[in-house]
Amino acid sequence: MNLFTSLKMAIRNIQGNKMRSFLTMLGIIIGVASVIALLAIGQGSSKSVSDSVTSLGTNLITVTITNTDTHFTMDNMKEVKQTTGVKSVAPVLSGRSTVRNGSTSSQVSVTGTTSSYQSIRQLTVKEGRFVSALDQKFRQKVIVLGSDLATTLFENQSPINKKVLVDGESYTVVGVLNSKGGSMGQSSDDAAFLPFSTAQRLMKTTYITQFYAQAENQNSVTWAMAGISRVMSETYSDSDDYSVVNQQDVMEAMSSVTSTMTMLLAGIAGISLLVGGIGIMNIMLVSVTERTREIGIRKANGARRRDIMLQFLIEAAVLSMLGGLCGVGIGILASKIYALATGGTVVYSLSIMAAAFLFSAIVGMVFGVFPAYKASKLNPIDALRTE
Repeated sequence: MNLFTSLKMAIRNIQGNKMRSFLTMLGIIIGVASVIALLAIGQGSSKSVSDSVTSLGTNLITVTITNTDTHFTMDNMKEVKQTTGVKSVAPVLSGRSTVRNGSTSSQVSVTGTTSSYQSIRQLTVKEGRFVSALDQKFRQKVIVLGSDLATTLFENQSPINKKVLVDGESYTVVGVLNSKGGSMGQSSDDAAFLPFSTAQRLMKTTYITQFYAQAENQNSVTWAMAGISRVMSETYSDSDDYSVVNQQDVMEAMSSVTSTMTMLLAGIAGISLLVGGIGIMNIMLVSVTERTREIGIRKANGARRRDIMLQFLIEAAVLSMLGGLCGVGIGILASKIYALATGGTVVYSLSIMAAAFLFSAIVGMVFGVFPAYKASKLNPIDALRTE
């Protein structure tokens, strides 16, 4: 009996027992769908992390100071700016304030910084301008609004040169930013920006607890970090008093976490594939018992052991491959539903889909070997006597 005939018989037997065939495939379907959906979601999460970190700024280095006993000043910032590999620096002073226009108000994040912040964080201006060096020098009460905040306070009107109240004090709006979206739990769209010297007065502080530095290019990030660390060590004797982190370190750390979680979930899904294989073996063993007389008749008509074994192996392979195809489709559908429901990102990989499908086929054939071998070993006389 040739391969094509065995395949037709296997399909006919599957069609003759539709419910049993579906229940046999169910474990494979769930396993493959889980692998594809979880890996698509996991890879999407990794891509989101990468995009978020990249959107923070080009060659960004973040310095956070935890020791407030020793003050880090603008003079220290000048030393950092002169460090080899550093292109620009911008101090950051953040807080929450109520911004009001007439009867409309919103409590938002307010950031005090300098003009360099715009290029470091890759912000673009929709109307007006960003804070300038003159604003910083003369402590001007000017404010730049994020796109969402401008819409909240002024709706469709232009806010340029109009007044808003920040914690009860009057500020002139000089700019509105283009929408950029959120990244790493932060968003410039619903935020306001002041000159750093003005923010110091508003928030009643005279020292710097955080600043951003931009390296000249990707190759100079290491040099820039080393130079910044040297300047910081001259001011603070204990390295625990500050931290110097670049966006690549953040990306690698977060990607490592998401990759570990993705592989863990994929491993759990892979176990369900093995369980599905065991289900195929159990059903095929039942099928051998039910079809003992049929096997005896076929052997009596000249079917060889390898013909019987091939028939049952093909049947197991067809079941697992059909289950694999259904699993691929359901996995793609499930991940798309997740993306629509949560607004998350999913990334599909053809190689992963192909690997999951092939693995399901191999699982079916491996677990079909024993039932096929048992069927091929049946004695035709004993098989024909079976009722």
